[in-house]
Amino acid sequence: MTPSASLLLLLLLGLSQALPLEDEAGQEEEDDTVDITTRILTSNNGTDEFLLEGDLLAPKTRNAMTCWSQSCQWKKGSNGLVTIPFTVSSEFTSWERQKIDYAMNAFQSRTCLRFVPRQDQYDYISIENKAGCYSSLGRTGGRQVLSLNRQGCLYNGIIQHEINHALGFQHEQTRSDRDSHVRINWQNINPQMAYNFYRQATNNLNTPYDYTSIMHYGKTAFSIQWGKDSITPIPNPNVQIGQRQGMSYWDIVRINALYGCQNISTKCSK
Repeated sequence: MTPSASLLLLLLLGLSQALPLEDEAGQEEEDDTVDITTRILTSNNGTDEFLLEGDLLAPKTRNAMTCWSQSCQWKKGSNGLVTIPFTVSSEFTSWERQKIDYAMNAFQSRTCLRFVPRQDQYDYISIENKAGCYSSLGRTGGRQVLSLNRQGCLYNGIIQHEINHALGFQHEQTRSDRDSHVRINWQNINPQMAYNFYRQATNNLNTPYDYTSIMHYGKTAFSIQWGKDSITPIPNPNVQIGQRQGMSYWDIVRINALYGCQNISTKCSK
């Protein structure tokens, strides 16, 4: 092999190793057909935490499962940016940390949210490798655990799903107007799990119901039998729900509306 050919090979190899994240993350999502609900609920089978709707820590600082007041939103600075301090457990590898950073960057590039490594801030998100994928709803005060189990939660959409919970967003299928857009098949749901489908008094921020939201669970969530749908889109039952590739256009619009972001692009991730 000539010196020039060797140099070209080394340059190509270096380029392929320097830019793995976007390509590999996209390939991972494309090849994996398991919906977001199955991933999250399967991962959460091993947790001892009391979770509502599959992946929401039961609130300890407020009575209702709501977060639309200033008290549970992350604070905006005088520069118009919402700063969210965070820490990441040392149990995550460098590559796993890159996945988390990659998911966070989608918020930072399209909203006024900025995730910053915690220094001495009192309120912060602690991203940990616990048994399951779950988060509290909105800012709770102090150290706030966001669990991303290394074995089942480190998918781009799941990371963004849990971060959205931490920002104050609930599941799409429990929003106040959901009965006009999906049918809950109660007969296919374990009665002990029925509370996971109760409608919530959500502030929908003047946005339409979004089947493509990263916050929408799949058709078989909490189903008592394989192949039995617990959620059916209406009027078209064939509409896809439960994707986990990344935030939709309306997911981003809602973040910007809730946090009062100005002049921010709402281009969705693909």
